[in-house]
Amino acid sequence: MGRGERENPPSLDLKVIYSRLLKRFGPQGWWPAESPFEVFIGAILTQRTNWKNVEKAIMEMKRSLPLEPKAIAEAPSNLLQGLIRPAGFYRQKADRLKAIASHICRNHGGSLESFLGKSMDELRRELLSIKGIGPETADSIILYAANKMIFPVDAYLRRILRRLGLLEAESLPYDDLRKWVEERLPKSLDSFKEFRALIVKLAKEYCLKKPRCQGCPLRDLCAKGHSKPSKFSDP
Repeated sequence: MGRGERENPPSLDLKVIYSRLLKRFGPQGWWPAESPFEVFIGAILTQRTNWKNVEKAIMEMKRSLPLEPKAIAEAPSNLLQGLIRPAGFYRQKADRLKAIASHICRNHGGSLESFLGKSMDELRRELLSIKGIGPETADSIILYAANKMIFPVDAYLRRILRRLGLLEAESLPYDDLRKWVEERLPKSLDSFKEFRALIVKLAKEYCLKKPRCQGCPLRDLCAKGHSKPSKFSDP
C-alpha cells in the first residue's frame, strides 16, 4: 500500500452491524411502555422531541386519565393539551391522539385487540389513513404495539447508512429503504425491535450530526474515513 493510501473498510453486512452494536450497547429493552396503547401515545408524542420529554408527558397523562382509547377520545382538548405540554407541539399532538383514539372507538368499538389484530398490510393502511400518522409512526406502532415484523425508517438510520457507504443519497423512498433493511436483518421480531433501538443509541452517542467517531463501535467499517462510499446495492 502506497504512502497516504487508506485501506478499504471491511465488507459491510447489516447482521455484522447489528452484532457489533448489540455487543457494545447490550439489549435496549424497547419500547418502554406498560401497554400497547401507551406505545401509540409514545409514538405520536415522540415526533420532533426527545424521549425524556415524552416520559414527562406520559407521566402527567397517567395522573389524570386512563391510557385507553375511550378516555383519550372523550378528554377535553384543553385538558389533553395541558397534560402533554412537555412533549412540545402539544396542540397538534393532542389532535393526533384524539384522532387515533376516536378512530379506534368509532371503527373498532374501542377495542385495541380488534384494531391490532388485522393483517399487517391492513393495519398499516388503516393507520396511514388517520390524520397525522405517517409511515415512521405507523411502522413503530405496528412493530412495538402489534408485534408484527416491519422496520421503521427514520433520519438516524439514513444518516448512519449513508456514512457507512450503504446509501448514495438520503432521498431513497421510505418503503424502498424499509424493505432493503428488512431483507438483510435476522428474520425475527426481537431482531427488528432491537436493531431499531440500537440504531437510535448509536446516533445519539456517536453518529451525531457532527459525528463523534472516537470510540464508535463501527468506526473501522465506516466509509467516511476510507474509500469513496459504495453504491446502494442489492444482496
